[in-house]
Amino acid sequence: MNEYPNLFLENGISKAETDKKIKKTFNTMFFDKKERIYFEHGENMGYMKDTGNDDARTEGMSYGMMMAVQMDRKDIFDRLWLFSKTYMYQSSGKYEGYFAWSVKTDGSKNSEGPAPDGEEYFAMALFFASERWGDGESPFDYSEQARSILRHCIHQHEIVLDGAPMWDGDNYLIKFIPETPFSDPSYHLPHFYELFAERADENDWLFWKKAADASRNYIIKSCHPETGMAPEYAEFDASPRTSKHKKQEFYSDAYRVAMNIGLDAAWFGKREELSLAVNNLQKYFSENTKLGEYDSYMIDGTPLGIPALHPTAIIATNAAASIAATGKYRDKWVKDFWNTPLRKGDRRYYDNCLYFFSLLMLAGEYKIY
Repeated sequence: MNEYPNLFLENGISKAETDKKIKKTFNTMFFDKKERIYFEHGENMGYMKDTGNDDARTEGMSYGMMMAVQMDRKDIFDRLWLFSKTYMYQSSGKYEGYFAWSVKTDGSKNSEGPAPDGEEYFAMALFFASERWGDGESPFDYSEQARSILRHCIHQHEIVLDGAPMWDGDNYLIKFIPETPFSDPSYHLPHFYELFAERADENDWLFWKKAADASRNYIIKSCHPETGMAPEYAEFDASPRTSKHKKQEFYSDAYRVAMNIGLDAAWFGKREELSLAVNNLQKYFSENTKLGEYDSYMIDGTPLGIPALHPTAIIATNAAASIAATGKYRDKWVKDFWNTPLRKGDRRYYDNCLYFFSLLMLAGEYKIY
């Protein structure tokens, strides 16, 4: 049985208090009539609503499934998975085996293309569901569904005419979308790939092990050496990728990098260079900003005068990074996060998803099954 660090306990917050907060947070996000982001659909489905964009995304659907398996809520998990398979899954064409990244809340597609971060979370949540509850009949044969997703992710060009894989076969790096020769540092989940290397198709185990190593190195290279910030999009050499329409580099997606470093440390131990990156990130925000008052930034820390769209997410992910951190601000972020409430309003979806994951991590309750 794995031992998971409990940073709340280290800071004088009892397990009873954290258990109560986790339960309350989950109930608010899933059942509170005003603040929930989970909605039932028909008799046997459900979806996670991006309240800022009024749609359901593979990001949120797979996040919701991971939350459900961690909280032992098979009923919610199965509703989310059935919605995903019914409305998002692509059964033909170049995206066969992938999931449309965005649909309306009635299930009609906004886009045909997939987003790889959804696929990797789907697969990991399904593997955990298989271990926690056992496999059932299709589509609830969780482990086979997970293996099928990962098979398409790296062999799509062999399976489907004109298909493109989600990972680059030469450098083992996840792509932003299958057709692009660049990446998103927040998509890199080496802690997931370590487990895929034990649970995916056996002939792909070595690929996933190499992907885990490549992603850790990529994250280290993408984080600025002074601020610890990673860019939202990055070239395969880990240098920031911007466009004339989007100059800011440290923006919404990028906040997840710190959280991912934290979970990797919780599951597979700290790594010195990743610890240094989050030490620098916590130092920058502690010494250059006021709690909750954040801008958009270049990764060197230059503010751009564009208010952060998800300030609560920054607090949550910087706190989750404390699992990997070794610097003087490590405990400060844990305490500040503990005293930060869930976000309310139209933009609550993204902030509160990262909030809940960070809460589980810091309580030692985000577990491998």
